[in-house]
Amino acid sequence: MTRKVVTIISGDKAKTQTYCDMQKFALRIEEAHKKKDGKTVNELSQKIEILEKTLGPEYLALIDGYQDIARDDQLGAEFMSATAALYKLCTK
Repeated sequence: MTRKVVTIISGDKAKTQTYCDMQKFALRIEEAHKKKDGKTVNELSQKIEILEKTLGPEYLALIDGYQDIARDDQLGAEFMSATAALYKLCTK
């Protein structure tokens, strides 16, 4: 499932850009959280939720199942490897 999602996102420039935008928002959320800026955290979280929907049902299913993935060492390692590959697309 994880590899399928990576293939879908990485094969579509618009979806790749959306994923990268989400990563930027996630970093801003971390900063806002450290500053105890709940308003900014909420605003950015809502933006991420909207963007997640544009990545498709496979991505949403993957994120919804993340807790189960994280409990399985092999699936967790696959997830981390696959998302690292996506993140590299954002740093180009």
